[in-house]
Amino acid sequence: MRKVFNLAIVMVVVLGMVCLGQVAQAKTIKVGAAINLTGPASTWGKFHAKGQKDYFKYVNEVKGGVAGNKIEMILVDTGYKVAEAVAAVRKFAVRDRVDMIATWSAGSGMAAKPIIQRYKIPTINYSTSWEILQQPVDYMYLPFGSYKLDCYAVMEYIRTIHKGKEAPKVGLLTYNNAYGRSIHKPSIEYAKKRNINIVAIEEFPTRTLDLTTELLRLKKKGAEYVFMQMLPSAIITTFKCADRIKYNPAFLGTWTSTDPDFFKLGKGLIRDRLRMQFPGGLPVDETPGIKLMRELWKKYGTVDKFDASYWEGVVVGMIMERAFERANEKFGEINRETINKAMESFRGEDFGGLVPKVTYTKTDHGASFEARMVQVHEDGTYTPLTNFYVPGKEKIRLLK
Repeated sequence: MRKVFNLAIVMVVVLGMVCLGQVAQAKTIKVGAAINLTGPASTWGKFHAKGQKDYFKYVNEVKGGVAGNKIEMILVDTGYKVAEAVAAVRKFAVRDRVDMIATWSAGSGMAAKPIIQRYKIPTINYSTSWEILQQPVDYMYLPFGSYKLDCYAVMEYIRTIHKGKEAPKVGLLTYNNAYGRSIHKPSIEYAKKRNINIVAIEEFPTRTLDLTTELLRLKKKGAEYVFMQMLPSAIITTFKCADRIKYNPAFLGTWTSTDPDFFKLGKGLIRDRLRMQFPGGLPVDETPGIKLMRELWKKYGTVDKFDASYWEGVVVGMIMERAFERANEKFGEINRETINKAMESFRGEDFGGLVPKVTYTKTDHGASFEARMVQVHEDGTYTPLTNFYVPGKEKIRLLK
C-alpha cells in the first residue's frame, strides 16, 4: 500500500514538473503598433488599431493564443508625425523588445526602415507604398499589393471602359507628400504602355480646404478621368468643388478612399460617383473571411458593418498570427528571427478570401498582386465592378 502511495506522490511531482515546464515554455508574443490615432487620417488609424486589437483579442480568448502563447499589442499614437513613429519603433526595438511591428504611413515606414533592419524585426506597414519595398527589402512587408497595383488596375480599368478612338485623358489629383506621390510614377509608366494620356498632375498640401483651382486646371486640360490619392475627407472636398464648377469626370481612387467618416460627411455628395480599387473580400462575397469579420463585429461591437479600415486591421492581425503559427510549427519557438523566416516561407497562404492569397519570398515581400474595381455607394456599401485580375496579365471581366 505504501509503495502505491509513494508511486502516486512521484507521479504527482512528475506531472507538476511537466506542467511547470509547459508554463515556462509559454511566452507573451509582443507586437508593437505605431499608428496615427489623432492626426490627419486618424479615422483610418483608429479603425486599423481597433481591427488589429479585436483580432488579437479573438485569438487570445477564442483560440487560446498561438500554441498557448498570448499576443500583447503595444499601441503608440504617432499623430501622423514621422519623428513620433521613428521614436516609437526605436522604443519597440530596444525597451519593449517586441517580436513584430506594425508601422503605418508611407513616410513613417520608410523612415523607420533602417531601425527595423538594424534590429531585425519583421514589420508590416499599413500603407502599401511601393517605395517601402525598394532594396534592401529585409524585414519590411506589405499586407497586400502596393500602390503600383492600384495604379495598374485603375489604368487598365479606364482603358477597358473608355469609349472613343482617342486615348483616354486622365488627370492625377494627389497630396504633395510621399503617400500622394506614390501613384505618380507607376501611373505614368503604365499609361505609356497602354496608350493612356495623363494630361495633368495636380498636387496640394494635406490641410488644403478648397480644391477649386486644381479641378479647374484638370477641367481645362480635358481630363475625363480623375485618379485620386488622398484621404477620404479630401475626396469629399473634391466632390464639393467639382459640383461648384460643374465638372463631372469619372472619379477613381485607391483602396484608401473611404473610412467611416467618409459616409457621414459625404451624404448628398458621393452619389455613387466614386470607383476604387479594393483588393479584398466584401460582404457580398460571403467568404469564410467575411463570416469571421461578422463574428468579430458581433462579439466586440467595435463596428456593426463592413469598413475598409477595420478590415485592414483584421488582415494585418491575421497575417501576423499566421506568421507566429508557422514560426512555432517550423522552428519550435516564436521570436524575431523565426517569425521572419516563417514569413519568407509563405506560399499562397489562404485567409478565407478576406485578402488575396499571400506569398512572401526572400526577395519579394509584396504579398499579392490581384486587384478588383468596386463601386462605392453613399449608403456605405460596395459593389464589385470587375473580377479579381492581375493588371497587364489577366483580362478584366466587367460585372457592372
